[in-house]
Amino acid sequence: MHTPNSGCDGDGGVGMVGDLMVRVIWMRVALIGLSVAIAAGAFGAHGLENHVEPHRVEVWNTAVRYQAYAMLALLALAVAPVRLSAVGLWALSLGSLIFSGSLYVLVLLDLGVLGAVTPIGGVLMIGGLIGLAWTVQTSDQTV
Repeated sequence: MHTPNSGCDGDGGVGMVGDLMVRVIWMRVALIGLSVAIAAGAFGAHGLENHVEPHRVEVWNTAVRYQAYAMLALLALAVAPVRLSAVGLWALSLGSLIFSGSLYVLVLLDLGVLGAVTPIGGVLMIGGLIGLAWTVQTSDQTV
């Protein structure tokens, strides 16, 4: 029987996250990402509007919103008493970085070409969440 804190111990749980220390790392990633989203939201609300076109502020707000959604999901998953796919967590995190990061840079540098990169991040976030939903295991399940 596995506990929620059991790691990848060769019993078919390869690539599954259950170890407490690994979960703490994912919690930190989520909390730092959420902090960045809050700071970016504050910057967008108070410092950006006089420097960019109004439609770019909306793009910025979309980046903030999706980064916050992804980091809240990551935090909830990191504290859930289940075993999770490491690949799914990485895809969700990197997808958020690519999606929101490309939109932040697009707005700050007025590089519309980055709009072509943004969907890659979206696909990674969606794929990560679907992968996590597909592979999530309770503590007493094995693959």
